[in-house]
Amino acid sequence: QVQLVESGGGLVQAGGSLRLSCAASGRTFSYYAMGWFRQAPGKEREFVAAINWNGGSTDTVDSVKGRFTISRDNAKNTLYLQMNSLKPEDTAVYYCAAHRLPSSSSYYAATEYGYWGRGTQVTVSS
Repeated sequence: QVQLVESGGGLVQAGGSLRLSCAASGRTFSYYAMGWFRQAPGKEREFVAAINWNGGSTDTVDSVKGRFTISRDNAKNTLYLQMNSLKPEDTAVYYCAAHRLPSSSSYYAATEYGYWGRGTQVTVSS
């Protein structure tokens, strides 16, 4: 079992920044690749970013490339998502998730993640 708790969400104006954190407990955090997903009202959950077990490889969806950065600190059992130049369309509930494997050729499928947090709300005003 891995327990995941997100924090850092909030209300921010367009162009602003937020840093999300995901604190992990339970089984060894450093074993898992980790990901961030988001779900806006009336829309399906979508992949945002992922990172492999040691931080050596990352992937981000095209819509956030150059604005969002995923990172992890295995010593602190924490995953991060730095979000800059936020846009109103980034408004969503953001979830962190633990992948089933330490590394993968593709991180986009939510079904490949075995553990999920409850999410943190990010609202970007125009």
